Amino acid sequence: MPETVRRLRKLGFLTIGLFDPANPAEGHESTLRIIELGEQLGFDSAWLRHRHLQFGISSPVAVMAAASQRTSRIELGTAVTPLGWENPLRLAEDLATVDVLSGGRINPGVSVGEPMHYDTVKHELYPDSADLEDFSYARVERLARMIAGEPVREFSGRQGVVEEFSNRVEPHSSGLRGRLWYGAASRKSAEWAGANGFNLLSSSVVFPEKDEESDFAAIQQSQIHAFKAAAAASGHAQARVSQGLVVIPTDSASQSQREKYQRYVDERTPRTKAPQGPKGMLFAPDIIGSSEEIAEQLYAHAGFREVEEVAFALPFSFAHEDYVQILTDMAGKLGPALGWAPA
Repeated sequence: MPETVRRLRKLGFLTIGLFDPANPAEGHESTLRIIELGEQLGFDSAWLRHRHLQFGISSPVAVMAAASQRTSRIELGTAVTPLGWENPLRLAEDLATVDVLSGGRINPGVSVGEPMHYDTVKHELYPDSADLEDFSYARVERLARMIAGEPVREFSGRQGVVEEFSNRVEPHSSGLRGRLWYGAASRKSAEWAGANGFNLLSSSVVFPEKDEESDFAAIQQSQIHAFKAAAAASGHAQARVSQGLVVIPTDSASQSQREKYQRYVDERTPRTKAPQGPKGMLFAPDIIGSSEEIAEQLYAHAGFREVEEVAFALPFSFAHEDYVQILTDMAGKLGPALGWAPA
């Protein structure tokens, strides 16, 4: 490990929880077993990606609740929950409940904005208020206030013989507000997250500023710098930053696995060559190779050099045994090559 690079302090992984629609139970069980394996291997965290009306985990909170009863140490997070699909008060209750059940291990990551393909689902999601819903930062601010225990109404106290009411979200989990993360892909959202007491999830997608060149690593680095400056200015100098690139170590992979992994990367690489869409979205290239090769690329990555923890994203469409191999190599070879030690 280069002496000029800080050691990796926390190693995590992210999964979409893919499943066969004809047998969804098997896919969800596979995800739970992968999380159990992550704890056994010493990973610090496991993160679930949110997928609505797709063949991936639609309810990470429920899966985290199940995982919390099959593990004892590993942190469990969402990366991320799009709040446009959620009622902040109800979500606050669910998150606090799972945090209590897990012994304070939940790390909810969220984002705001209009739900994907909103026009196709708004008549069912918000049949009476679709054109009135506020998908701005105000939505996540409401969630944060409720999780922090601020009053949501004036009414509280005893009513009748046994009914007792609270004026805040219950159960209240006192440490949960400090473990809220925001998934930011632009400098504006990174600065907002830092200024408002959130930790930062920086992934494999960024939106560059008009004056920035199409250099993913440099743009991610500038966003992390902006987040840290905003967090320090607002009194949150200890705010955490995590990076989530797609990383595929092949140390113990079979020849057929290596060939499959390389096809996956080759199919996805063209989209990383130029900005995508009207906002100029940039995708990071997937990183594949031996742990030694991957570590060398990460040490050269401007974004990686700014973080002390990662949540490497598992490829979406691989089989259970592939994830076992990848996680085993991450924990046994890649992590140590980055200066990390298993919990």
